[in-house]
Amino acid sequence: MAENPYRLTEDDILEPPTAFSGKLRFLGPGFILSASIVGSGELFATTLLGAKAGFVCLWVIIFSCLVKVALQLEFGKHAIYTGRTTMQALNDLPGPRLGRGHLSIWIWLLIMSFKFLQVGGIVGGVALIFMQIPALADFGLVWWTLFTALVVAVIVSVGRYGFLEKLSLIMIGLFTIFTLISVIALQWTPNAVSSPEILSGLSFQLPAAAVIIAVGAFGITGVGGDEIMAYNYWLLEKGYAAHTGPRPAWTSGEAHDIWLRRARGWIRVMTLDAMAAMLCYTLVTVLFYILGAAILHRNDLVPAKTEMISQLGTIYTESLGGWAFGIFLGGALVVLFSTLLSALAAWSRLFSDAFSQLGWGNFQDPESRKKFVGTCAFVFPAIWAILFLRFQAPGLMVIIGGVASAFILLIVVYAAVIMHRKWVPRELKGGQFYKTAFLLSSIAIVAVALISSAKALGWIA
Repeated sequence: MAENPYRLTEDDILEPPTAFSGKLRFLGPGFILSASIVGSGELFATTLLGAKAGFVCLWVIIFSCLVKVALQLEFGKHAIYTGRTTMQALNDLPGPRLGRGHLSIWIWLLIMSFKFLQVGGIVGGVALIFMQIPALADFGLVWWTLFTALVVAVIVSVGRYGFLEKLSLIMIGLFTIFTLISVIALQWTPNAVSSPEILSGLSFQLPAAAVIIAVGAFGITGVGGDEIMAYNYWLLEKGYAAHTGPRPAWTSGEAHDIWLRRARGWIRVMTLDAMAAMLCYTLVTVLFYILGAAILHRNDLVPAKTEMISQLGTIYTESLGGWAFGIFLGGALVVLFSTLLSALAAWSRLFSDAFSQLGWGNFQDPESRKKFVGTCAFVFPAIWAILFLRFQAPGLMVIIGGVASAFILLIVVYAAVIMHRKWVPRELKGGQFYKTAFLLSSIAIVAVALISSAKALGWIA
């Protein structure tokens, strides 16, 4: 790994692997991304949608997981061939500016203020898990909330990329296996799922009562706007751009052709990384939705406020038996904590870089970056903890954050369109299938954001 992965030099150039086994050794950024996705979106937003709508909205969840990957690939491609961070790219977009920063950065900062509610809900979810354990409940909700915030702050402040990658992979794997077993076991209970029910979820219906939850789930399940923006930092820290090397000044000649070959090779590795992550979080998301629709919806349970964890536990106890509640608590703790770790690691980089673009600090300097990231690692969890203790409604807080994520996707779409149409070298634009997927992805995201706006303003029922 490069000593400073945010600066491209000839010293860090590495030929990309061509064999599939070789590419597997360089996967990793998607694991951290999946750890962020397989958490609040699945445990809260997905099960809430399943509890509210039943099987009929299964297509929303699948569509949400699949449709945004093209934008993620465009952002990742830009990071690899330029070595630039997400905020550097936003700051170079055409359009109005305020001071040293592009308007998109300021809008992002405004929208992210609502996302603090979402992660505050996750901190509260972890605290509520501790409260479900009799021997620990006596400490109280406030104590466990502050404890959770402090632990995640300490880990992220000292953790490097490699540590976060390995920890994320372990957490995702454990919870995926347990959730799959739960869905299979469900077939031997009165809540068994039938083929017609699954097919009804693929009929593209959307009940009016479930629109807001569906929009929130769209924003938070699959790869969200903030995850797409964070992906570039993990690609850079993994070394994809450093291994590609700086782009030659001349756009033709042998040096340019060699650089293009390396860029294509590392973009293929990045694509495999993104696709592997997509398969992982799509599988877990669908499994969670099925559990929510089969158990919570049928039993007229819509988890809310501080009862959320105990009510969500029924999706395991109903399929595996009462003994599984303890396993559920352990699994929920793992998946929510993994979300907190990856979210805080990403936020500390995104905000530090955003502040740098506005003139506060220098993200490209390793010492300045370390100082800002370390500060954010402690400040953000404190804010999350305070917000949860103020509202104590983790499900609602997560859904609000999901709706905010849908609006962040608009910034992502605008930036990705500029990258795709104006910035990317002609040789790296991609084939017709990719271009079509990119167009459909952009249209779908804009449509969802418009529906969110109309619903919020009361223009549609």
